[in-house]
Amino acid sequence: MKRSFLTLVAIILCFLIKAQHFIAEKNSGANFPIATVSKATSIYVDPADDQLVHKAAALLQKDIEAVTGKKPAVIGSLSKSEKQVIIIGSLPGSAIIKSLVAKKKIDVNNIQDQWEAFRLQTVNTPVAGLQNALVIVGSDRRGTSYGVFELSEQLGVSPWHWWADVPVKKRPAAYFKNGSYGYSSPSVKYRGIFINDEEPAFGGWAREKFGGINSKMYEHMFELILRLKGNYLWPAMWGKAFNEDDEVNPRLADEYGIVMGTSHHEPMMRAQKEWTVHKKEYGNAAWNYHTNKEGLQKFWEDGFRRNRSFDNMVTIGMRGDGDEAMHDMGSMKANYEQLEGIIKDQRGIIEKITGKPAKETPQVWALYKEVQEYYDMGMKVPDDVTLLLCDDNWGNIRRLPAVNAPKRKGGYGIYYHFDYVGGPRSYRWLNTNNIARVWEQMNLAYDHGVDKIWIVNVGDLKPMELPTSFFLDLAWNVKKWNAGNLDSYYTQWAARQFGNTWAKEIGQIMKKYALYASRRKPELLEARTYSIENYNEANRISNDWNNLLREADQLNEKIPEAYKNAFYQLVLHPVKAYGNLQNMYIALAWNQYYAKQNNALANGYADQVKQLYIKDSIINVEYHQLNGGKWNHMMDQKRIGYTSWSEPRVQRMPKVSYVESPGSSQSASFTQASTTSASLIPATAKGNLFYEKDGYVAINAVNYTRKKDIKNSRWKSITGLAREGDALALFPDLSKNALADIIQAPYVEYEVYTAGKGDVEIQVLLSPTLNFQNTKTGLQYAITVNDDKPQNVSINPESVDSRTWSQWVTNNVNIKTTKHRLAAAGKQIIRIYTQDPGVVIHKIIINLGGLKPSYLGPEETLLKK
Repeated sequence: MKRSFLTLVAIILCFLIKAQHFIAEKNSGANFPIATVSKATSIYVDPADDQLVHKAAALLQKDIEAVTGKKPAVIGSLSKSEKQVIIIGSLPGSAIIKSLVAKKKIDVNNIQDQWEAFRLQTVNTPVAGLQNALVIVGSDRRGTSYGVFELSEQLGVSPWHWWADVPVKKRPAAYFKNGSYGYSSPSVKYRGIFINDEEPAFGGWAREKFGGINSKMYEHMFELILRLKGNYLWPAMWGKAFNEDDEVNPRLADEYGIVMGTSHHEPMMRAQKEWTVHKKEYGNAAWNYHTNKEGLQKFWEDGFRRNRSFDNMVTIGMRGDGDEAMHDMGSMKANYEQLEGIIKDQRGIIEKITGKPAKETPQVWALYKEVQEYYDMGMKVPDDVTLLLCDDNWGNIRRLPAVNAPKRKGGYGIYYHFDYVGGPRSYRWLNTNNIARVWEQMNLAYDHGVDKIWIVNVGDLKPMELPTSFFLDLAWNVKKWNAGNLDSYYTQWAARQFGNTWAKEIGQIMKKYALYASRRKPELLEARTYSIENYNEANRISNDWNNLLREADQLNEKIPEAYKNAFYQLVLHPVKAYGNLQNMYIALAWNQYYAKQNNALANGYADQVKQLYIKDSIINVEYHQLNGGKWNHMMDQKRIGYTSWSEPRVQRMPKVSYVESPGSSQSASFTQASTTSASLIPATAKGNLFYEKDGYVAINAVNYTRKKDIKNSRWKSITGLAREGDALALFPDLSKNALADIIQAPYVEYEVYTAGKGDVEIQVLLSPTLNFQNTKTGLQYAITVNDDKPQNVSINPESVDSRTWSQWVTNNVNIKTTKHRLAAAGKQIIRIYTQDPGVVIHKIIINLGGLKPSYLGPEETLLKK
C-alpha cells in the first residue's frame, strides 16, 4: 500500500509538471537564454561523465542549431568568459553536479537513487564567475539523457524528426522559464520495442540505404528510443544477428544506454541466425537439449561471454528452432521439467562467467504460446527472473497475475503486438492498432502489477509511429491517460509533430482512421466482409473512408510545404491506402452480385476493381518517392490475395467477372418497408430510450438509460474503442473480494420499447478479451430481461488458437447470444451486470425475428428524451 501511494503521488506530480511548458520565445527579463537572436549558450559536460551524457549533449547542440540557427559550443571546462552555461550531468558521473548538490544549489532529493529520474533547474551563481546556469541532472545516465531530450522536444524537435521527416519548429531565440522541473521514475522499468518480420520492407530499405541492418541504421533507432523515453530493444532477428552482423552494434547500443535483449525464443544473448550459421560447431547440430545438451550449453556460454560487459536483459528458457514448440518429451510434465533444468543450467552459465550470483544479472522468461501452459501447470522459475506474459499476437493479453498474488522480485512484464506473422492471417502492412484498445489492455496489466517490462512488436517500425509513441508514453506515465481523455492524445501527438494550428483537425483524422482500420485488418478484407444488401452497410463503410480521405486531402492543401512529407507518412497515406483497398473489395462485392444476375452493371464494377488495384500500386509508389526515396521499400508488404495465414508469394488482383450477354442493366434496390415502434414510447419517458425497427433493436452500449456503480467500481466509456465508436467497461476496485451474488454487482440498464413479444435473442458484442484470470468459466456478465432470472454468460472460456478465437480476432469482436421471452409488447428493461474487469461492451442487438446478417449490425435505434 505504501508503494502504491508513493507511486501515485509521483505520477500526479510528474503529470502536473509535464503539463507545464518551460520554453519561451521571448525573454521576460528573468528567463535563461538557451539561444538569443545573436548566439547560443554553451553546453558543459564533465569529461569524466558517461558516454551517453556526452552523446545527449552533442545531440542537444545539433537540435539547438536546427531550431535557432545558432550552434552552441560543447565544452569540458569552464572559463571566465562564460557567464551563462547549460550544465548537463549525471549524479554518479559529474563532479560539478556533485558540487552543486553539496552546496545545496540544486535539490536532488526526489531523484537521488531513483531509476531514470531527472530534473531541469535554473541556478544563480553555480560556481564563482558564472552568473547563472540551466542544470539538467539525471539520477543515472539515461535519466540525464531524458532530461536533455525533454528540453529538445519542447524546443521543437520531434522524436520522429528523422524517422518520419517531421521538421523542427524554427524560432529566432529560445529561453528557459526560470524554475525547477522534476520528473520522477517511469511507471514501467524497461520500456522497449521489437523489430520483427523485417522482410521484405525493413530489410530491403536498410540494405538500400545503409548496406544492411547495421550500426549505421541502429544509431538512428537508438536515438529514437531515447527520445521516446524508452530503454530496451529486441533487434531484428529473422536472418539477422545483431552481435555478429556488425561488431559495432552491441558497443554502440551500450554507448546509447540501450538495454539489449533477444526475442522470446533466442536465449542467452544469441540470435537464431547464429545457430543456423554455427550449429555444426556445437555438438551434433541439433537444437535439442535432450540430444545435444553440451553443444547448446557451449553455444550459449560463448554468446553470453561475448556480451557480458554490456547492459543486457538476458532471455532464458528455450523454444524449438525457428520459433516453434520445443521437442516433445512425451508429456507436458516432462516437457516443463526439462525446461526447468534448462533454466537452471543457463543460470549456472551466467554465474560461471560473471562470478556473481545469477540473481544479479537481469533475466526474463517469456511465457509465449505453449510455454505459458507449462507455467500454468506449475513450472517453477527462480523468483528473481522476470516473467514476461504475452498477448495472443492480436493485442489481447493472455494471462495476468492475480491482484493478490505474492510479489516476485523479478516482477512481471508484457510482450505485446502491433504486427504479426501467423494465424488466422498475418498483418504487417499498415498500422491498424487502436490506441484505445492498447490503453485498455495495458492499463489492465499495470493494475495487476505488471510493471517491470513492456515490450511491443512493431514489425518494421514504420508505419507504427503513432502506436509506438503511445505505448512508450503510456509506459513512462501509465496514469496520465484514462478512459475519458484518450481523444486528447491524438491532438497532443499531432501538435508535437505539426504544431498547434492543425493539431485538432489532424488528431480527429487519426482518431477516425484508428476506429475504421481496427474494425478488420486489411489482409483479412474480402468482398463479403461488409454487407451490400443489409443496412446499407457497405455503402456506409465506403462513405466513411471517402469522407475521411476528403478531410485529409483538404488539410494537405492547407499545411505548409515543409510538413507535407511527414503529413503523407503519418496521416494521408494510411487513409488513402486502406480506403482504396476497402473500396476495391466493395466494388468486387457488387461485381459478384451483378454477375450472378447476368446484369451489365457487373462490368462497370469489374473495371472499378481493376482501377483501384492499379491505384493501390500508385499509392505505394507515392510513399516510396517521398523525400527523394528515403523510405523506398517500407511499403513492400503484400496485402492482397491471402488464402491462408501466410502472405501470398505474388500479389494478384482479385478475380472479376464480366457479363457478355447481359439480361438486365438495372441497379439493385434493397429498400424495405420500415416499421418502428418509436411511437410506443410514452411522452413521459425520459433518458436514452430504444425502439424496435423491422424486427430488431440496436443499442450502442455507452448510451445506457441508467447505471448503478458500487463505491469504487464504476462504469466508464472508453473513447473510440468499439467498432462503431465508444465502448463501455466496468473499472472495479480490484482490491475487493468478489461479490456473493451477481445481482449485487454494478449494472447498466436499457429501456426498450417493442411492438412484438414472445421469444427473442439478445446479442452482446464485446471486445475479444481473453481469460487472463485463468478461471474455468472465464470472464462473465449476467443479463436479465424485465424480472427474469439472471443468465450468467462466460465470454471467453475458449482457448487461444481455437476456431472461435480466430473468429474473435478476425472480426475484432466477441458476440455472445442469450434467449429470452417477452411476455408482452411495450416497455422492456434490459440489465447487464458484471464484476469483472476486461468485460468491454460494444453493442447490444435484440432480434425479434427481423435481424439480417451483417458485419457491424444495424445502426442504433435510439430516441433521446
